[in-house]
Amino acid sequence: MSLISHVEERRPAVRAGLRAVQALTLAFLVLIGLGPLYMTVKGAMSPGTDLIARPLALWPADPRPENFATAWADLGVGHYLLNTVQVVGGSWAVQLFVAVTAGFALSVLRPRFGRYVYGAILATMFVPYTVSMTSLFLTVIDLGLVDSYWSIWLPSGAHAFNVLLARRFFDALPPELFAAARVDGAGTWQLLTRIVLPMSRPILAVISLLAVMHSWKDFIWPLVAITDPGKQPISVALANLAEQAPQDELIAAMAMALAPPVLVFLVFQKHIVAGLGFTGVKG
Repeated sequence: MSLISHVEERRPAVRAGLRAVQALTLAFLVLIGLGPLYMTVKGAMSPGTDLIARPLALWPADPRPENFATAWADLGVGHYLLNTVQVVGGSWAVQLFVAVTAGFALSVLRPRFGRYVYGAILATMFVPYTVSMTSLFLTVIDLGLVDSYWSIWLPSGAHAFNVLLARRFFDALPPELFAAARVDGAGTWQLLTRIVLPMSRPILAVISLLAVMHSWKDFIWPLVAITDPGKQPISVALANLAEQAPQDELIAAMAMALAPPVLVFLVFQKHIVAGLGFTGVKG
């Protein structure tokens, strides 16, 4: 339902007003989305004195791109980024494995108590993260996984939304394919590897991107589980460096930490939209 009829849209004054509103809305959204990124880059290239004397300036009077090289060398940004890649890589693999196998079992195999298991998985979405953190940390201590990346990788698999996406996508696959494959003698492993996975590239891309984004920006649990400064990811390391590092170098390190996930999202954003369109999930 539209507030303006098609007849009114043909009037020049109405068309001009609509275009003006659309342009202003687009400019506002761009400002909200790109404004913080722009100010981060601007702060990364500003001298320390500029950040104090002219914090709201649109561009530094004396740009210093060498701040990036200084931060890389002095703050060990490369080391912490490598730690982050290890954390993100393991978390991505675990999340993808759990989502695919759980979604396949619930959607294709359909065990007797599948609906109750699925309901229990979805119920975890309504439990605040901080509520389960204490019990999770005690479990990690009992298993001897403190300061091990397994303490981050294994809990990352308990991501109910990924299971929801996978099951919704698998539900949309033609059941006749599974029936024909079973008639031809295909087992469970063949159904998964030869039929389901080759047809599931859109949803695999969505789950992968969501897993990478979530793991890259995660802060609280890595801070709790990894106490060794040499193993901490960039999100935790920046918080620890904030008290001692110069502000211009710290912001330069923040800009370098932001760059990988932003670039990944810009390159693969169409896969997220396409994959979510297949599942019918609306954000």
